[in-house]
Amino acid sequence: MHRYRSHTCAQLRKSDVGSSVRLSGWVHRVRDHGGLLFIDLRDHYGLTQIVADPDSPAFKIAETVRGEWVIRVDGEVKARLAETANANLPTGEIEVFAREIEVLSAAKELPLPVFGEPDYPEDIRLKYRFLDLRRDTLHKNIVARTKIIAEMRKRMGEVGFTEFSTPILTASSPEGARDFLVPSRIHPGTFYALPQAPQIYKQLIMVSGFDRYFQIAPCFRDEDPRADRLPGEFYQLDLEMSFVEQDDVLATMEPVMRGVFETFAAGKPVTQEFPRIAYDVAMRKYGTDKPDLRNPIEMQAVSEHFRESGFKVFANILANDPKAEVWAIPARTGGSRAFCDRMNSWAQGEGQPGLGYIFWRETTEGSTDVDHKLMAAMLEKAQAAGKTDEVEQIYSKYFEGVEGSGPIAKNIGPERTAAICKQLGLKAGDAAFFVAGDPKKFVSFAGAARTRAGEELNLVDRDRFELCWIVDFPFFEWNEDEKKIDFAHNPFSMPQGGIDALNGEDLLGIKAFQYDMVCNGFEIASGGIRNHLPETMVKAFETVGLNRETVEERFGGLYRAFQYGAPPHGGMAAGIDRVVMLLVGARNLREVTMFPMNQQAYDLLMSAPSEASPQQLRELSLRVAVTKKEG
Repeated sequence: MHRYRSHTCAQLRKSDVGSSVRLSGWVHRVRDHGGLLFIDLRDHYGLTQIVADPDSPAFKIAETVRGEWVIRVDGEVKARLAETANANLPTGEIEVFAREIEVLSAAKELPLPVFGEPDYPEDIRLKYRFLDLRRDTLHKNIVARTKIIAEMRKRMGEVGFTEFSTPILTASSPEGARDFLVPSRIHPGTFYALPQAPQIYKQLIMVSGFDRYFQIAPCFRDEDPRADRLPGEFYQLDLEMSFVEQDDVLATMEPVMRGVFETFAAGKPVTQEFPRIAYDVAMRKYGTDKPDLRNPIEMQAVSEHFRESGFKVFANILANDPKAEVWAIPARTGGSRAFCDRMNSWAQGEGQPGLGYIFWRETTEGSTDVDHKLMAAMLEKAQAAGKTDEVEQIYSKYFEGVEGSGPIAKNIGPERTAAICKQLGLKAGDAAFFVAGDPKKFVSFAGAARTRAGEELNLVDRDRFELCWIVDFPFFEWNEDEKKIDFAHNPFSMPQGGIDALNGEDLLGIKAFQYDMVCNGFEIASGGIRNHLPETMVKAFETVGLNRETVEERFGGLYRAFQYGAPPHGGMAAGIDRVVMLLVGARNLREVTMFPMNQQAYDLLMSAPSEASPQQLRELSLRVAVTKKEG
């Protein structure tokens, strides 16, 4: 028999009853039932119940073992009584009666529990991550991560991609964040950079004649802490394709990502045909380019209902600013003053003066022969079927006995209030909230209000994965601080319209062949069709103030490559950490990463970063001059 085990702690079944076995693992817990000791033995694979009775030669040692000791157990497999079987455990129909127990490793008193899922301080969890990883949920998350990556690799191979590795020690990159620099000992005074992404290398792979590249790529960015990204490093499914247009990339990767989600969705529905939503439309409907489509709320412009109305606050904004608009955030089932007041208080907590609202309710005035519940049901049915004329007819009768309430309704009057209700497709028991001004200034707040309303009213269907593409991103944006045009996103994307668009007058109106994949409110992938033409590339950078010489100096490798026959190409990168987080239902990215740093970018387990020794600094020709942070 093997020195440590004949089976894992998840293998034994009723068919093994009568067998002599050897198991090794951690003592998950010990229970004393009137002199009979029960030990739950745990390894990577699962749990097996060990029994030691006073007549067993193993009993004396069994009395000494404690939680998280590592032991070897020899014994006989026996069937559990029907009333003691554990249906929640794969090994729940058997137990092992111990003949011999060997302590392989004792454990000190634990600084944090590994049994159950306690809410424990994160600094302790990260310092003792090797213990934290023994907890069932975190352990399963890490295993799931590995399986998800394997599934990605399999599916990428099935659609013709080949995995290539790109360098880790490279040159500084224009990705937009700070680089991690690595000093060179051989070339004193010079530095490598860790790659923020394999962007340039994967484009060079296409120029080199390889057709479909991918890798599970480590990326390094010296960024300040962000809630949606791990500090320091992260991994992405990176890919690039030659001789493709935008539709080709989307059509190739949509089934790959859908398949990955379906494999690990545990039965939750996954979007079958990803809608393609233009960036401008997403911002107007959802207030974000990362919309959570599980939230059914869609914002609409309702400016005309307020223009020259009795609600002077909005009327004056519209009259005095040609860019101004009024947007409505419809909130089905939110038609109570209490809820509207809560939303208003929330808005004030966000630094806003408030959040205007109207809510609709039935009234005893007017027609008494209108069955509003029946009409509401008919209205929803007609709206769902897209029967515009029928909806109009129902509404014409519906507002006999339905009124809008709140200060806005009082000021704009019943006709405008009814018109807003009709435009938004609302009914008695619903509400709408309003924001006014320049949309560029209020869009983020409006999007946050949409999210808040959807969550507060439980309109969000959390048991599904809603995916979409966001397309047609702006190529340029106005940098108000520097009073100049900047790239809005990836500078290597191809502008729609090519060099002719760059030579036109409406530079801020140019769209990019760039796209994001979004799931449940998270951007999980981003990509684009690349600008592979040297003169178009130079023209794009000249527009933001970089001349040809600077382009040749900063992006020399790519620029030179484009001189020698570059195929049209494009690709994307999917954030593995975010995909795993969504699929396992984790609360944050550290719950799906084996050894993460804390939010201050410090590795509590390995005490990194740490000071270098004087000898190390001399070898690297470096001297440290620490600058104290202000404040």
